[in-house]
Amino acid sequence: MKTIKLLLSVVLVTSLFTSCSVQVNDYDEPQPTISINQLLNSYELWYVDVNRTQGYGTTPFLQKAFTISFRNGVLYANNNLVGIGSSGNGFGIDVASYDAYDMILDVNHDIDGFSTFDVYQIDNNTIELYNPNNDTSYFLDGYQRSNFDYDFVFYDNIHYFLQEYGAWEKTYTSNFGAINEFDNENYLQFLAGGNDSEFRSSQDANGSNINNLYWDYTGVYGVGNISGDAYLKTLTLDYDFFNNEHFELSVINDGKIELYHPSSGTVYEFVGRGYIQYLKESNAKDKTVTQKDKLRKFRKDKVDNPRENTRVKI
Repeated sequence: MKTIKLLLSVVLVTSLFTSCSVQVNDYDEPQPTISINQLLNSYELWYVDVNRTQGYGTTPFLQKAFTISFRNGVLYANNNLVGIGSSGNGFGIDVASYDAYDMILDVNHDIDGFSTFDVYQIDNNTIELYNPNNDTSYFLDGYQRSNFDYDFVFYDNIHYFLQEYGAWEKTYTSNFGAINEFDNENYLQFLAGGNDSEFRSSQDANGSNINNLYWDYTGVYGVGNISGDAYLKTLTLDYDFFNNEHFELSVINDGKIELYHPSSGTVYEFVGRGYIQYLKESNAKDKTVTQKDKLRKFRKDKVDNPRENTRVKI
C-alpha cells in the first residue's frame, strides 16, 4: 500500500511540475516587437553608409543616395549634394513608393523599378537592408533632421559635388599672382561614372554654350583633405604636358567654387553650369554630354594633407 501511495505521489508531483513548466513558458512567450513601419519611421533620415556594404551586387537607387526617408508610403532621397539640407525640407526628392510588412520592404523606384529587401535591426539606430536578388546588404544609420550634419556629408563627398554640373566656367581670375599655364583654362568638367577620377578642360571663350565646348584635355584628378580644416580641400589636376596643377579648393556656395593656386599665388573662381539632378538621365539644363549615372563607391579613408594653408593674406 505504501508503495502504491509513493508511486501516486511521484506521478502527482511530476504532473504539477510539468503543469508549472507549461505555464512559465506561456508567460515568457516573446512579446510583439516594433513593427517594420515603426522602425523605418523612427528616424527622419537614414544615411546610406556605402563603405559598409556587403556583397558584390548593386542596388542603384541606394548606391546613388546619401540619405533616404520613409514617409507614408513615399520614399525620399538626397541624391545630390547641391541643395542638401534644403531640398525637400532636408528630405530630398520623391524617388519611389514603398510597402513594408513582416520585416520586408518592397520598393518601386521611379527609374530603377522593383526591389525587395529583408530588413534587420542591427542596433538602436542602424538597420540592414538585404537584397536577396543580388545577395547584397546595405547598412543605414538613422538621424533626425535636427541632428544630421549635412555639412559633413557635403565636404566628405565633395568629389561628387564637382560632378553635379555639366561644366564649371571660370568667371574670375585675381589680378595678383604670377602668370601660369592654368590661366588659359576656362572650363573644367568632372566626369561621373567609371572610376570617378576623370576630368576634362577647355580653353574655349567665356560665355560659350557648354553643349558645344571643345575639350582640349582629358586627365585624372584627386581631392584630398587638409589637416585641421574640414572645409578646405586640395584638388590635383594631372596635366601630363605641363605637370600636375595643385589647388586649395573652397566652396563659396552650391554653385561656385574658389581655386587657390599656391605655386603662382593666383585665385580663380568657377561657376557651375548645367546642374545634373540624379534621378533621370535627361533632366539637366544645358547638359554637355551623356553622363553615366552617379553611383557612390567604396572608398578607403582619405589621407590628410599635413601641409598648412599656404595662402598669403592680401
